[in-house]
Amino acid sequence: MDREHVKGAADKIKGAVKDVAGKMMGDKEMQAEGKMDKAKGAAHNAAGDAKDIARDATRQRRLGHRAALSGRPCYFGGSGCRYPRRV
Repeated sequence: MDREHVKGAADKIKGAVKDVAGKMMGDKEMQAEGKMDKAKGAAHNAAGDAKDIARDATRQRRLGHRAALSGRPCYFGGSGCRYPRRV
């Protein structure tokens, strides 16, 4: 979980609180702000997912095999693996 995912979760929570508070008080403006914050949170999550995909693709290309994406130790070539696991 990176910074974008954290921002997204925080914005979604903030939006949900504003949305419910706006409904309870009958404040349409606050309710609209809550919906905007929820959408902003979803956008941050999408950006975080895109960053994760790019990071994984770069890692796979750099290491040259599937162990890069699995997160498990590399046993390709035994203990002298020329593609060491990078975290």
